[in-house]
Amino acid sequence: MPNTLATDAAARRSHEQTPPWVSTHPATAQANQLVILATGGGKRYLITLRPGQTFHTNLGHFQHDDLIGLPLGTTVHSQLGNAVLLLEPSLSDLINRIKRNTQIIYPKDAAYLVHKLSLRNGDQVIEAGTGSGGLTIALAWAVAPAGRVYTYEVRADNYQIARTNLERVGLLDNVSMFQQSVAEGFRQQGADAVFLDVRTPCRFLDPVRAALRPGGFFAALVPTTNQVIELLADLERKSFADIAVEELLLRQYKVVPERLRPDDSMVGHTGYLVSARPVVDPTDPGRWLSEERKRYAARKEFEAKVQAEEERRRAERPDDGRRYPRLPLP
Repeated sequence: MPNTLATDAAARRSHEQTPPWVSTHPATAQANQLVILATGGGKRYLITLRPGQTFHTNLGHFQHDDLIGLPLGTTVHSQLGNAVLLLEPSLSDLINRIKRNTQIIYPKDAAYLVHKLSLRNGDQVIEAGTGSGGLTIALAWAVAPAGRVYTYEVRADNYQIARTNLERVGLLDNVSMFQQSVAEGFRQQGADAVFLDVRTPCRFLDPVRAALRPGGFFAALVPTTNQVIELLADLERKSFADIAVEELLLRQYKVVPERLRPDDSMVGHTGYLVSARPVVDPTDPGRWLSEERKRYAARKEFEAKVQAEEERRRAERPDDGRRYPRLPLP
């Protein structure tokens, strides 16, 4: 009979000797690497370290050669003695500090979209409306290294800016870009998720269904309630289910332990997130409507019946609308 305790102990020793993971992040600042210089006043500068170059700010200048090789998290000083913190950029830093030609999708919405679309390494994602590439960066970050983002943009200036931004952050190899209108349809089929950031997403639900794999994820970000209403109606007509409408609000706090309180401003409404899943066999489209939607439909149906009955009774009355004819006076 095997000694299970001895086996377990040996397994534990082997596990302790071999680290369960090894970080792929560099410990020191490298040449041609993106870094953040964070000031005490809340400013954050995103720069690419180039040997021989100098970065100038109102706090003074910083020689790139002096930064290359330093451990990330080091405090460095300009020639004026002002201090900044040398950091690895976060995904929020990359999205917020790209060159932009359009309004970008904020990190609060981008992060939730990644969860809502259930993205992971290896997924294939279609995006319509590249813009400046802010969300494209978040999508590529989520599906890399084995996955791919297929993004469509009709405007040439946006296309070029997004391409430059993706190349700068090192994610262009995980993105296929198309300067093409969504009205022409998508070139891909069997995608795990499709996201629309276009003016009238309700017009493109047929191409979305054709591009999605069975059980895939769909989402769109729209700025107004009128667009939400139109999109919801078309999602029902096109046999989508698991429909949700959400709005995200982000509130930051002042980091003063003795007087913790919210910031004076916050990132409020940026758009309405509409998500849904396609129904493969839409034999009964009404089955998957929300309970609130079913109650509303039942109430409207009841009101229509009451109105029809009232009109029928009114039609049976005399022309003057009285229930009984007027009796002649004696």
